Amino acid sequence: MGKGGSGFEKKEDAAMPKGAPLDGGAVPEQPPPEVSVGSLRKVSEMQAKLHRWAVADPGRRFDDLFNFVCDPATLLAAFGRVAGNRGARTPGIDGLTVADVEEIVGVQGFLDDLRADLKTGLFRPLPVRERLIPKPGGTGKVRRLGIPVIADRVVQAALKLVLEPIFEADFEPVSYGFRPRRRAQDAIAEIHHFGTKGYQWVLDADIEACFDRIDHVALMDKVRSRIKDKRVLALVKSFLKAGLLTELGEHEDTHTGTPQGGILSPLLANIALSVLDEHLHGPWKPDGTMSTEYRRARRRAQQLPTWRMVRYADDFVVMVHGTRRHVEALREEIAQVLAPMGLQFSAAKTQVVHLSDGFDFLGFRIQRRRKRGTNKHYVYTFIGQRPIRSLKAKIRALTHRTSQQELGFVLARLNQVMHGWANYFKYAVAKNIFGMLDNFTWWRIIRMLRVRHHWRWNDIRRRFTDPTGRWHPITADEIKLRRIAAIRVSRYRYRGNKIPTPWVQPAV
Repeated sequence: MGKGGSGFEKKEDAAMPKGAPLDGGAVPEQPPPEVSVGSLRKVSEMQAKLHRWAVADPGRRFDDLFNFVCDPATLLAAFGRVAGNRGARTPGIDGLTVADVEEIVGVQGFLDDLRADLKTGLFRPLPVRERLIPKPGGTGKVRRLGIPVIADRVVQAALKLVLEPIFEADFEPVSYGFRPRRRAQDAIAEIHHFGTKGYQWVLDADIEACFDRIDHVALMDKVRSRIKDKRVLALVKSFLKAGLLTELGEHEDTHTGTPQGGILSPLLANIALSVLDEHLHGPWKPDGTMSTEYRRARRRAQQLPTWRMVRYADDFVVMVHGTRRHVEALREEIAQVLAPMGLQFSAAKTQVVHLSDGFDFLGFRIQRRRKRGTNKHYVYTFIGQRPIRSLKAKIRALTHRTSQQELGFVLARLNQVMHGWANYFKYAVAKNIFGMLDNFTWWRIIRMLRVRHHWRWNDIRRRFTDPTGRWHPITADEIKLRRIAAIRVSRYRYRGNKIPTPWVQPAV
């Protein structure tokens, strides 16, 4: 499958870049009424045990997990997660949506039948439905999504509820994408932190067609390193081999890659890419060659580099305290680590840059600059130009001069789009950008109203100012256009290795 969908979407997409909220945790935060608190508590307790056992014994291979996957409480929590996703109204190849399941079959009957098929071994995933959507930026390129049927989504969600606590015990702290309680902002904060510590050379990397090319044999070997239950392994493999029904109605086998758009796909991709995390973060572990500041300083005294990787999904950067030559050598080394997984760098998107030149990551632009009025240099985090262009395009689409949408609807959508976007970027140097976008939006609405109502400028002033000449906010149906410049801009706190999983109480 191609990139996109509910898996590793590009983070700088228009209105709400991915990673703005915390990534999904162990159970749905707002379950539908059918999902009882008791079911969620039972699943959470089961996950806590699995995570605790995985942390206590790093070499343990878990058996008898299939009963957890098929447990009624797990399936009910999984259905709640599927029903709460934005894609709940999007059908697979069988044409059924979550609403259809609830109205025609009933949630309990649907889950009872699904559990029976799992227990008897009759369950078989159906091919995913292909959907091509344009990539942002107006490049003309498309993303190839794969949409599973509802039953397959529920089983994938149940598998994730069981497998995620186990593999989270092994995942390195330098990985932030699609992991519980981790944000894109955490990755940016880590880059900023090490940029101020002398890590000035950067390998800005992207893996080409990551979801298309992950080798099934290598991925399943990684899964088997922790999972011994053959029925669970067979389920995971069946989803990898489910196939694809193209938009032209043709069936394609999936010999490599993980079905993009499935709930399980991000976890499987993180498992595959953990080989990279382990290789590059290994020296930072206790007794490693970079485990202490003294050892790192000694390496640098010997003209050897130190490095720190930060990964979000299939995008990652390696920050190097050394020279460009050291970065180029690391690039070759990383290519050799990725090769057994069937992966390689995207030549067009992978580059070696110096922090003084800056680079874009997750929609932010990170650059070392001289502070105005001084001779001191600092690392700054700005908003990239691409997400600004994307947001402007969305504002233009909502405020077209000939638009016939009610003003109240337009204002509500603008508030939703702009505030979601601004809350993601409020940790950057953003105040002036927010003000510019407020001004841009105000003028778009005013021009739309002038065309719609044939108003002159005096009409605008009469309607939107008071007798003293003070301007009022644009309002309709009690909905007011809210300024994003009012959002407080601040530095995001770097959390380092202190991000707790949902199944471990944070240290006091």
